[in-house]
Amino acid sequence: MSTTDENMVEVSVPSGEVKNFIYQEIDQDLAAGKNGGAVLTRFPPEPNGYLHIGHAKSLCLNFGIARDYKGGCNLRFDDTNPVKEDVEYVDSIMEDINWLGFNWVGEPKYASDYFDQLYEWAILLIKKGKAYVDHQTAEQIAAQKGTPTTPGTESPYRNTSVEENLAEFEKMRSGQYAEGECVLRAKIDMASPNMHMRDPNMYRIIHRAHHRTGDKWCIYPLYDFAHGQSDFCEGITHSICTLEFEVHRPLYDWFLDQILEGQPAPKTRNRQIEFARLNLNYTVMSKRKLLQLVKEGIVDGWNDPRMPTICGLRRRGYTPKSVRDFAEKVGIAKRENVIDFALLESCAREDLNKIAPRVFAVLDPVKVIVDNYPEDKVEMMETVNNPEDETQGSREIPFCKELYIEREDFMENPPKKYFRLFPGGEVRLKGAYIVKCESVEKDAAGNITAIHVTYDPDTKSGMPGADRKVKGTLHWVSARHCFDAEVRVYDRLFNDPEPGGHEAEGHDFKEYLNPNSLQIISNAKMEPSLKNAKPLDHFQFQRIGYFNLDPKSTPEKMVFNKTVGLKDSWAKEANK
Repeated sequence: MSTTDENMVEVSVPSGEVKNFIYQEIDQDLAAGKNGGAVLTRFPPEPNGYLHIGHAKSLCLNFGIARDYKGGCNLRFDDTNPVKEDVEYVDSIMEDINWLGFNWVGEPKYASDYFDQLYEWAILLIKKGKAYVDHQTAEQIAAQKGTPTTPGTESPYRNTSVEENLAEFEKMRSGQYAEGECVLRAKIDMASPNMHMRDPNMYRIIHRAHHRTGDKWCIYPLYDFAHGQSDFCEGITHSICTLEFEVHRPLYDWFLDQILEGQPAPKTRNRQIEFARLNLNYTVMSKRKLLQLVKEGIVDGWNDPRMPTICGLRRRGYTPKSVRDFAEKVGIAKRENVIDFALLESCAREDLNKIAPRVFAVLDPVKVIVDNYPEDKVEMMETVNNPEDETQGSREIPFCKELYIEREDFMENPPKKYFRLFPGGEVRLKGAYIVKCESVEKDAAGNITAIHVTYDPDTKSGMPGADRKVKGTLHWVSARHCFDAEVRVYDRLFNDPEPGGHEAEGHDFKEYLNPNSLQIISNAKMEPSLKNAKPLDHFQFQRIGYFNLDPKSTPEKMVFNKTVGLKDSWAKEANK
């Protein structure tokens, strides 16, 4: 795939007079003539999990920069840890990026593409006296690092000769040492105020086959040694990272300085710029925690509609545009902040309102019998598919003697200002007639089993009484023509705004799981047109919310997922 004007999605990002600080820095580089005027970014996910909404922010930023500066954006998998990586994750990441509307330059790239070069650069650093093999345990190395206010202690292996380090590194390379027996470390400054500069690890031993290189390697570079050099190999001009990598930047530059020392100035010298990551309330975005939810069966896989993963949002019914709009509204900042989940829901609601056809579905049905309607008569009532988009046209839905309405739309003893159906009261059945409640049927337990109404034949569209006003309008389905479907109503997965923020007090994030995050309705009644729905098709269930057809549905069992309500119910609860 290639990044061109034809296949890049139109994503609104800062331009003109309003530019975020990253755009301003790129403008300064271009004005100074750096990198020959080129702009090449990259998106570097680790293939150890599925992408989530936080990654979407980075995707929109990196691909947006590529588009706005007529440059490109690489997709590069940071596959330096075969213990956690899987081809499943590689495939899912590419699918998610394409779904969001983005394409990368050329073929996908991998850090493993540069393993040979990285190994040669490690040899170079050893020869320059800038790296050494340390046989201490991980615990010993950590203890010798010191604290941010006290200097570290030098390793007893720090001043080993170049020749011995080369020999030891070759033993690591050839598999003569066990995992954890030794590491290759950079020799920088054990008294540096930046802990990442205190002789960081460059290579560790992992006796595990790699998903791309097989058994060729048993030593693998760590992120800090692989990342900047991979950027350099690809000619990346601007490496956009989240804020936690700001303290890694001196190390990023140090490795490149050592490698390029004494060499002709490169045409492109990559630089790292940091921005605040996306933090969303009422969820967790740690891959470790998300994987835990999946492995323990708390959710239905990575694409569970309650998960903040991109595939979970897709399955729930979010649109690519809604996710991109959310990333734009969040913006790019230098300071960490927490975004309200309601903003993401609002973006979905705004887009779905424009594109989702309006349909009739009754989730908690109670039968309505129109006493004065002919037994064998069926009328087709025309209704507009989407008043926000005339191009969607209209459709016909069947109307007959027996119908279903929502149970909550009838009340036998209503309070004042109750504008739905009650004994003696009138409502309009949307797109059809005005009806009046005459009586009810109940079972032995006193539950209402049927509502008897009469209809006014002059109140149908086109009839003399079509303009007669009543205060309530209800949706409905024909009992004879509807079909049963399963509806899954989702709520937020956690009932605490910061479920992962209580670990210091000894609380596990799973303590804050919302027990009501999923409600399954097995006998919802659907208008017949929904039988033609395709997986992931979007709909507005009139007066209820936005839904889509679950991709795991079958013709025998159709399942609809609630994407978002018509209004922000959480804001309403918070204001009570």
